[in-house]
Amino acid sequence: MTDHDDLLALDDAIDRTLACRDAALEGRTTTTVPLDDLSGRVLAESVSAETDQPSSDRATMDGYAFAAADEGPLEIVDQRVFPESTPPAIEAGQAVEIATGAPLPERADTVCKREDATIDDGRLERPTLEAGTYVYERGSNVTAGERLYDAGERLSALDAILLRDLGRETVETYEPFSVGVLATGTEIHEGRHTDLDSPMLCSLVRSWGHDPTYEGSVPDEGDRVEERIGDLADRHDVVVTTGGTSVGKKDYVIDALGTLGEVAFHRVRVRPGKPIALARLPDHDALAVAIPGKPIGAYVIAALVARPLFTGDRTTATLERTITRDVGLGPEGFEYAIPVTLEGEDATPLGHVDSPLEVYEETFDPSVLSSSTRAATADGFVLTTAALDAGTRVDVIPTAVLE
Repeated sequence: MTDHDDLLALDDAIDRTLACRDAALEGRTTTTVPLDDLSGRVLAESVSAETDQPSSDRATMDGYAFAAADEGPLEIVDQRVFPESTPPAIEAGQAVEIATGAPLPERADTVCKREDATIDDGRLERPTLEAGTYVYERGSNVTAGERLYDAGERLSALDAILLRDLGRETVETYEPFSVGVLATGTEIHEGRHTDLDSPMLCSLVRSWGHDPTYEGSVPDEGDRVEERIGDLADRHDVVVTTGGTSVGKKDYVIDALGTLGEVAFHRVRVRPGKPIALARLPDHDALAVAIPGKPIGAYVIAALVARPLFTGDRTTATLERTITRDVGLGPEGFEYAIPVTLEGEDATPLGHVDSPLEVYEETFDPSVLSSSTRAATADGFVLTTAALDAGTRVDVIPTAVLE
Protein backbone atom coordinates (compact mmCIF):
# COMPACT_ATOMS: atom_id res chain seq x y z
CA MET A 1 0.00 0.00 0.00
CA THR A 2 3.00 2.31 0.31
CA ASP A 3 2.75 3.37 -3.35
CA HIS A 4 -0.89 4.29 -2.89
CA ASP A 5 -0.83 6.26 0.34
CA ASP A 6 -1.94 9.42 -1.45
CA LEU A 7 -5.14 7.84 -2.80
CA LEU A 8 -8.43 8.89 -1.27
CA ALA A 9 -10.94 6.42 0.19
CA LEU A 10 -14.20 6.19 -1.74
CA ASP A 11 -16.31 7.59 1.12
CA ASP A 12 -13.93 10.54 1.52
CA ALA A 13 -14.08 11.27 -2.21
CA ILE A 14 -17.87 11.27 -2.06
CA ASP A 15 -17.77 13.62 0.96
CA ARG A 16 -15.65 16.10 -0.98
CA THR A 17 -17.88 15.76 -4.03
CA LEU A 18 -20.99 16.51 -1.99
CA ALA A 19 -19.29 19.50 -0.37
CA CYS A 20 -18.54 20.90 -3.83
CA ARG A 21 -22.16 20.31 -4.81
CA ASP A 22 -23.46 22.17 -1.75
CA ALA A 23 -21.23 25.14 -2.56
CA ALA A 24 -22.32 25.14 -6.19
CA LEU A 25 -26.01 25.23 -5.24
CA GLU A 26 -25.61 28.29 -3.00
CA GLY A 27 -27.05 31.28 -4.79
CA ARG A 28 -27.88 29.23 -7.87
CA THR A 29 -30.78 30.34 -10.06
CA THR A 30 -34.07 28.67 -9.22
CA THR A 31 -37.24 28.01 -11.16
CA THR A 32 -40.80 27.06 -10.25
CA VAL A 33 -41.98 23.79 -11.78
CA PRO A 34 -45.37 22.04 -11.70
CA LEU A 35 -45.59 18.62 -10.07
CA ASP A 36 -45.87 16.89 -13.44
CA ASP A 37 -42.36 18.11 -14.28
CA LEU A 38 -40.48 17.47 -11.05
CA SER A 39 -38.78 14.13 -11.80
CA GLY A 40 -35.01 14.55 -11.58
CA ARG A 41 -35.27 18.12 -10.29
CA VAL A 42 -33.37 19.33 -7.21
CA LEU A 43 -35.37 21.15 -4.54
CA ALA A 44 -34.36 24.72 -3.78
CA GLU A 45 -36.66 24.95 -0.74
CA SER A 46 -37.54 22.87 2.26
CA VAL A 47 -41.10 21.54 2.42
CA SER A 48 -43.04 21.06 5.65
CA ALA A 49 -46.59 19.93 6.31
CA GLU A 50 -48.95 22.78 7.14
CA THR A 51 -51.66 20.50 8.56
CA ASP A 52 -52.08 16.94 9.77
CA GLN A 53 -52.55 14.43 6.99
CA PRO A 54 -55.04 12.95 6.92
CA SER A 55 -56.91 15.80 8.56
CA SER A 56 -59.36 13.36 10.17
CA ASP A 57 -59.70 9.62 10.78
CA ARG A 58 -60.79 7.96 7.54
CA ALA A 59 -62.08 4.54 6.55
CA THR A 60 -59.82 2.31 4.48
CA MET A 61 -62.61 -0.14 3.60
CA ASP A 62 -66.30 0.00 2.69
CA GLY A 63 -68.24 -1.14 5.75
CA TYR A 64 -69.55 0.11 9.09
CA ALA A 65 -67.89 2.53 11.50
CA PHE A 66 -68.37 2.30 15.26
CA ALA A 67 -66.56 2.66 18.58
CA ALA A 68 -64.69 -0.51 19.56
CA ALA A 69 -65.58 0.04 23.23
CA ASP A 70 -69.33 -0.23 22.55
CA GLU A 71 -71.27 -3.36 23.30
CA GLY A 72 -73.31 -4.95 20.50
CA PRO A 73 -75.50 -5.41 18.66
CA LEU A 74 -75.12 -1.92 17.22
CA GLU A 75 -77.96 0.13 15.77
CA ILE A 76 -77.16 1.25 12.20
CA VAL A 77 -78.13 4.91 11.81
CA ASP A 78 -80.11 5.88 8.73
CA GLN A 79 -77.30 7.68 6.91
CA ARG A 80 -74.28 6.74 4.76
CA VAL A 81 -70.94 8.51 4.90
CA PHE A 82 -68.97 9.19 1.69
CA PRO A 83 -65.52 10.82 1.21
CA GLU A 84 -67.15 14.18 0.53
CA SER A 85 -69.59 13.90 3.47
CA THR A 86 -69.65 15.57 6.84
CA PRO A 87 -70.05 12.56 9.13
CA PRO A 88 -73.05 12.42 11.46
CA ALA A 89 -72.71 12.23 15.20
CA ILE A 90 -73.29 8.72 16.53
CA GLU A 91 -74.13 7.73 20.05
CA ALA A 92 -72.98 4.81 22.16
CA GLY A 93 -74.28 1.57 20.67
CA GLN A 94 -74.61 2.95 17.15
CA ALA A 95 -72.79 2.30 13.87
CA VAL A 96 -72.92 4.03 10.49
CA GLU A 97 -72.41 2.72 6.97
CA ILE A 98 -69.22 4.20 5.52
CA ALA A 99 -67.34 4.24 2.21
CA THR A 100 -63.60 3.90 1.65
CA GLY A 101 -61.92 7.27 2.20
CA ALA A 102 -64.81 8.76 4.14
CA PRO A 103 -64.25 10.59 7.45
CA LEU A 104 -65.27 8.73 10.60
CA PRO A 105 -67.80 10.19 13.04
CA GLU A 106 -66.17 11.67 16.14
CA ARG A 107 -66.91 8.67 18.41
CA ALA A 108 -66.01 6.01 15.85
CA ASP A 109 -62.56 4.44 15.86
CA THR A 110 -63.06 1.13 14.02
CA VAL A 111 -64.46 -0.12 10.70
CA CYS A 112 -65.94 -3.54 9.99
CA LYS A 113 -65.60 -4.56 6.34
CA ARG A 114 -68.91 -4.88 4.54
CA GLU A 115 -68.20 -8.52 3.62
CA ASP A 116 -67.52 -9.39 7.27
CA ALA A 117 -70.63 -7.64 8.61
CA THR A 118 -73.56 -9.60 10.04
CA ILE A 119 -76.74 -7.51 10.04
CA ASP A 120 -80.08 -8.51 11.50
CA ASP A 121 -83.10 -6.21 11.48
CA GLY A 122 -81.00 -3.06 11.02
CA ARG A 123 -78.52 -3.95 13.72
CA LEU A 124 -74.86 -4.88 13.33
CA GLU A 125 -73.61 -7.85 15.30
CA ARG A 126 -70.65 -6.57 17.30
CA PRO A 127 -67.57 -7.86 15.43
CA THR A 128 -64.45 -8.77 17.41
CA LEU A 129 -62.14 -6.02 16.18
CA GLU A 130 -59.53 -3.87 17.87
CA ALA A 131 -59.78 -0.09 17.84
CA GLY A 132 -58.09 1.33 14.74
CA THR A 133 -58.97 -1.58 12.45
CA TYR A 134 -59.34 -0.34 8.85
CA VAL A 135 -58.86 3.25 9.96
CA TYR A 136 -56.39 5.70 8.43
CA GLU A 137 -55.80 7.75 11.58
CA ARG A 138 -55.51 11.53 11.66
CA GLY A 139 -51.88 12.67 11.45
CA SER A 140 -50.60 9.14 10.90
CA ASN A 141 -49.24 10.13 7.50
CA VAL A 142 -47.71 13.49 8.40
CA THR A 143 -48.14 15.90 11.29
CA ALA A 144 -48.46 19.66 11.07
CA GLY A 145 -45.01 21.30 11.07
CA GLU A 146 -43.15 18.12 10.15
CA ARG A 147 -40.32 18.75 7.66
CA LEU A 148 -40.57 16.27 4.81
CA TYR A 149 -38.05 17.55 2.26
CA ASP A 150 -34.83 19.52 2.54
CA ALA A 151 -33.39 21.88 -0.03
CA GLY A 152 -30.90 20.01 -2.20
CA GLU A 153 -32.91 16.78 -2.39
CA ARG A 154 -33.45 15.25 -5.82
CA LEU A 155 -37.07 14.48 -6.58
CA SER A 156 -38.69 11.59 -8.41
CA ALA A 157 -42.14 11.10 -9.90
CA LEU A 158 -43.15 9.32 -6.69
CA ASP A 159 -42.69 12.55 -4.71
CA ALA A 160 -45.55 14.17 -6.62
CA ILE A 161 -47.99 12.03 -4.62
CA LEU A 162 -46.98 13.39 -1.22
CA LEU A 163 -46.43 16.94 -2.42
CA ARG A 164 -49.90 17.05 -3.96
CA ASP A 165 -51.38 15.65 -0.73
CA LEU A 166 -49.68 18.52 1.10
CA GLY A 167 -51.55 20.93 -1.13
CA ARG A 168 -48.62 21.83 -3.34
CA GLU A 169 -49.12 22.43 -7.05
CA THR A 170 -45.57 23.63 -7.74
CA VAL A 171 -42.13 23.45 -6.13
CA GLU A 172 -39.10 25.70 -6.31
CA THR A 173 -36.13 23.88 -7.85
CA TYR A 174 -32.60 24.69 -8.91
CA GLU A 175 -31.86 25.02 -12.59
CA PRO A 176 -30.13 21.86 -13.89
CA PHE A 177 -26.39 22.05 -14.35
CA SER A 178 -25.14 22.84 -17.81
CA VAL A 179 -22.46 20.21 -18.46
CA GLY A 180 -19.81 20.26 -21.17
CA VAL A 181 -18.32 16.85 -22.02
CA LEU A 182 -14.85 16.96 -23.56
CA ALA A 183 -12.79 14.01 -24.81
CA THR A 184 -9.02 14.29 -24.62
CA GLY A 185 -6.53 12.27 -26.65
CA THR A 186 -4.76 12.83 -29.96
CA GLU A 187 -5.92 9.43 -31.25
CA ILE A 188 -9.54 10.44 -30.68
CA HIS A 189 -9.09 14.00 -31.93
CA GLU A 190 -7.56 12.73 -35.18
CA GLY A 191 -10.26 10.09 -35.63
CA ARG A 192 -7.96 7.07 -35.27
CA HIS A 193 -9.79 5.78 -32.17
CA THR A 194 -13.51 5.89 -31.45
CA ASP A 195 -14.59 8.05 -28.52
CA LEU A 196 -16.39 5.43 -26.41
CA ASP A 197 -16.79 7.50 -23.27
CA SER A 198 -18.53 10.72 -24.26
CA PRO A 199 -21.90 9.30 -25.42
CA MET A 200 -22.07 7.17 -22.27
CA LEU A 201 -21.25 10.11 -19.99
CA CYS A 202 -23.75 12.39 -21.72
CA SER A 203 -26.42 9.74 -21.22
CA LEU A 204 -25.51 9.35 -17.55
CA VAL A 205 -25.59 13.09 -16.89
CA ARG A 206 -28.95 13.37 -18.65
CA SER A 207 -30.35 10.47 -16.59
CA TRP A 208 -29.22 12.35 -13.46
CA GLY A 209 -31.43 15.30 -14.43
CA HIS A 210 -28.94 17.72 -16.02
CA ASP A 211 -28.16 19.15 -19.45
CA PRO A 212 -25.05 17.67 -21.13
CA THR A 213 -23.49 18.92 -24.36
CA TYR A 214 -20.83 16.98 -26.23
CA GLU A 215 -18.09 19.53 -26.89
CA GLY A 216 -15.84 17.44 -29.11
CA SER A 217 -12.21 16.56 -28.44
CA VAL A 218 -8.79 18.05 -27.87
CA PRO A 219 -5.36 16.53 -28.65
CA ASP A 220 -2.77 15.65 -26.01
CA GLU A 221 -1.11 19.07 -25.98
CA GLY A 222 -0.84 20.78 -22.61
CA ASP A 223 -1.67 24.33 -23.66
CA ARG A 224 -4.61 23.27 -25.80
CA VAL A 225 -6.06 21.04 -23.05
CA GLU A 226 -5.89 23.91 -20.56
CA GLU A 227 -7.32 26.43 -23.00
CA ARG A 228 -10.19 24.15 -24.00
CA ILE A 229 -11.18 23.31 -20.41
CA GLY A 230 -11.06 27.00 -19.48
CA ASP A 231 -13.21 27.95 -22.45
CA LEU A 232 -15.83 25.32 -21.57
CA ALA A 233 -15.77 26.34 -17.90
CA ASP A 234 -16.80 29.83 -18.99
CA ARG A 235 -19.85 28.37 -20.76
CA HIS A 236 -20.88 25.51 -18.46
CA ASP A 237 -21.47 24.89 -14.77
CA VAL A 238 -19.55 21.61 -14.91
CA VAL A 239 -16.89 20.39 -17.32
CA VAL A 240 -16.51 16.62 -17.62
CA THR A 241 -13.34 15.45 -19.35
CA THR A 242 -12.37 11.93 -20.40
CA GLY A 243 -8.84 10.58 -20.57
CA GLY A 244 -5.54 12.17 -19.63
CA THR A 245 -5.96 11.70 -15.87
CA SER A 246 -3.08 9.35 -15.12
CA VAL A 247 0.63 10.09 -14.85
CA GLY A 248 1.78 9.42 -18.40
CA LYS A 249 3.81 11.82 -20.52
CA LYS A 250 0.70 12.87 -22.45
CA ASP A 251 -1.66 13.12 -19.48
CA TYR A 252 -2.22 16.86 -19.16
CA VAL A 253 -5.68 17.17 -17.62
CA ILE A 254 -4.69 17.23 -13.95
CA ASP A 255 -1.98 19.84 -14.54
CA ALA A 256 -4.50 21.94 -16.47
CA LEU A 257 -7.03 21.75 -13.64
CA GLY A 258 -4.38 22.72 -11.12
CA THR A 259 -3.51 25.79 -13.18
CA LEU A 260 -7.12 26.78 -13.77
CA GLY A 261 -8.27 26.23 -10.20
CA GLU A 262 -7.91 23.88 -7.25
CA VAL A 263 -7.93 20.08 -7.45
CA ALA A 264 -10.17 18.80 -4.65
CA PHE A 265 -8.86 15.27 -5.09
CA HIS A 266 -7.10 13.08 -7.63
CA ARG A 267 -7.11 9.28 -7.51
CA VAL A 268 -9.50 7.21 -5.42
CA ARG A 269 -9.07 3.73 -3.95
CA VAL A 270 -11.37 2.09 -6.50
CA ARG A 271 -10.44 -0.26 -9.31
CA PRO A 272 -11.19 0.16 -12.12
CA GLY A 273 -11.37 3.93 -12.36
CA LYS A 274 -8.96 5.15 -9.68
CA PRO A 275 -7.44 8.19 -11.49
CA ILE A 276 -10.61 10.31 -11.28
CA ALA A 277 -10.27 13.94 -10.21
CA LEU A 278 -12.56 16.75 -9.09
CA ALA A 279 -11.58 20.41 -9.27
CA ARG A 280 -13.04 23.78 -8.37
CA LEU A 281 -12.54 26.50 -10.97
CA PRO A 282 -13.55 29.65 -9.04
CA ASP A 283 -12.40 32.13 -11.69
CA HIS A 284 -14.87 30.46 -14.06
CA ASP A 285 -17.58 29.77 -11.46
CA ALA A 286 -17.49 26.11 -12.48
CA LEU A 287 -16.52 22.63 -11.41
CA ALA A 288 -14.59 20.04 -13.39
CA VAL A 289 -14.69 16.25 -13.20
CA ALA A 290 -11.86 14.40 -14.89
CA ILE A 291 -12.82 10.83 -15.77
CA PRO A 292 -10.22 8.21 -16.79
CA GLY A 293 -10.37 7.10 -20.38
CA LYS A 294 -10.96 3.35 -20.28
CA PRO A 295 -14.71 3.01 -20.92
CA ILE A 296 -15.78 0.52 -18.25
CA GLY A 297 -13.59 2.18 -15.65
CA ALA A 298 -15.05 5.52 -16.75
CA TYR A 299 -18.59 4.24 -16.17
CA VAL A 300 -17.79 2.68 -12.80
CA ILE A 301 -16.04 5.67 -11.32
CA ALA A 302 -18.50 8.18 -12.77
CA ALA A 303 -21.39 6.21 -11.26
CA LEU A 304 -19.72 5.90 -7.86
CA VAL A 305 -18.01 9.29 -7.44
CA ALA A 306 -19.37 11.78 -9.98
CA ARG A 307 -23.02 10.78 -9.58
CA PRO A 308 -23.35 12.38 -6.09
CA LEU A 309 -22.33 15.72 -7.60
CA PHE A 310 -25.40 15.64 -9.83
CA THR A 311 -27.90 13.83 -7.61
CA GLY A 312 -26.83 14.56 -4.03
CA ASP A 313 -27.28 10.86 -3.30
CA ARG A 314 -24.35 8.90 -1.92
CA THR A 315 -26.27 5.65 -1.40
CA THR A 316 -27.04 2.98 -3.94
CA ALA A 317 -29.58 0.21 -3.52
CA THR A 318 -28.29 -3.34 -3.70
CA LEU A 319 -29.61 -6.81 -4.41
CA GLU A 320 -28.37 -9.84 -2.50
CA ARG A 321 -27.31 -12.65 -4.81
CA THR A 322 -25.01 -15.72 -4.76
CA ILE A 323 -21.65 -15.38 -6.50
CA THR A 324 -21.07 -18.36 -8.80
CA ARG A 325 -17.26 -18.32 -9.09
CA ASP A 326 -14.23 -17.64 -6.88
CA VAL A 327 -12.77 -14.21 -7.53
CA GLY A 328 -9.33 -13.33 -6.20
CA LEU A 329 -8.17 -9.75 -5.86
CA GLY A 330 -4.95 -7.87 -6.51
CA PRO A 331 -3.23 -5.39 -4.17
CA GLU A 332 -4.92 -4.62 -0.87
CA GLY A 333 -6.21 -1.17 -0.06
CA PHE A 334 -8.73 -0.88 -2.92
CA GLU A 335 -12.42 -1.37 -3.38
CA TYR A 336 -12.87 -3.49 -6.47
CA ALA A 337 -15.94 -3.04 -8.68
CA ILE A 338 -16.57 -6.47 -10.22
CA PRO A 339 -19.13 -6.56 -13.05
CA VAL A 340 -21.63 -9.41 -12.87
CA THR A 341 -24.49 -10.81 -14.87
CA LEU A 342 -27.63 -11.87 -13.02
CA GLU A 343 -29.84 -14.89 -13.51
CA GLY A 344 -32.33 -15.72 -10.79
CA GLU A 345 -30.41 -15.74 -7.51
CA ASP A 346 -27.02 -16.13 -9.22
CA ALA A 347 -24.42 -13.45 -9.92
CA THR A 348 -21.73 -14.54 -12.38
CA PRO A 349 -18.56 -12.42 -12.51
CA LEU A 350 -18.31 -11.07 -16.06
CA GLY A 351 -14.70 -11.35 -17.14
CA HIS A 352 -14.12 -14.68 -15.42
CA VAL A 353 -13.13 -17.45 -17.86
CA ASP A 354 -16.43 -19.21 -17.18
CA SER A 355 -18.40 -16.12 -18.26
CA PRO A 356 -19.11 -14.87 -21.81
CA LEU A 357 -16.09 -12.53 -21.45
CA GLU A 358 -12.80 -14.33 -20.71
CA VAL A 359 -10.40 -11.86 -19.10
CA TYR A 360 -9.09 -13.60 -15.97
CA GLU A 361 -9.08 -17.08 -14.48
CA GLU A 362 -8.48 -16.61 -10.76
CA THR A 363 -7.56 -13.00 -9.97
CA PHE A 364 -9.80 -10.14 -11.05
CA ASP A 365 -8.01 -8.04 -13.67
CA PRO A 366 -9.45 -4.49 -13.54
CA SER A 367 -6.90 -3.09 -15.98
CA VAL A 368 -7.85 -5.30 -18.92
CA LEU A 369 -11.50 -5.50 -18.00
CA SER A 370 -11.73 -1.70 -17.81
CA SER A 371 -11.13 -1.59 -21.58
CA SER A 372 -13.29 -4.62 -22.47
CA THR A 373 -16.46 -3.14 -23.93
CA ARG A 374 -18.23 -6.52 -23.65
CA ALA A 375 -18.37 -5.76 -19.92
CA ALA A 376 -20.99 -3.13 -20.78
CA THR A 377 -23.49 -6.04 -20.79
CA ALA A 378 -23.11 -6.32 -17.00
CA ASP A 379 -26.32 -6.22 -14.98
CA GLY A 380 -24.55 -4.77 -11.96
CA PHE A 381 -21.38 -4.51 -9.90
CA VAL A 382 -20.14 -6.06 -6.69
CA LEU A 383 -18.08 -3.61 -4.66
CA THR A 384 -15.67 -5.49 -2.41
CA THR A 385 -12.35 -5.19 -0.59
CA ALA A 386 -12.05 -8.95 -0.01
CA ALA A 387 -11.78 -11.94 -2.34
CA LEU A 388 -15.07 -13.67 -3.14
CA ASP A 389 -15.77 -17.36 -2.65
CA ALA A 390 -18.21 -19.17 -4.90
CA GLY A 391 -21.50 -19.83 -3.12
CA THR A 392 -21.37 -16.83 -0.80
CA ARG A 393 -24.00 -14.11 -0.80
CA VAL A 394 -22.91 -10.74 -2.17
CA ASP A 395 -24.49 -7.30 -2.54
CA VAL A 396 -24.96 -6.32 -6.17
CA ILE A 397 -25.43 -2.71 -7.25
CA PRO A 398 -27.72 -2.96 -10.31
CA THR A 399 -26.74 -0.69 -13.21
CA ALA A 400 -30.34 0.54 -13.27
CA VAL A 401 -29.98 2.30 -9.89
CA LEU A 402 -26.86 4.11 -11.05
CA GLU A 403 -28.73 5.90 -13.83
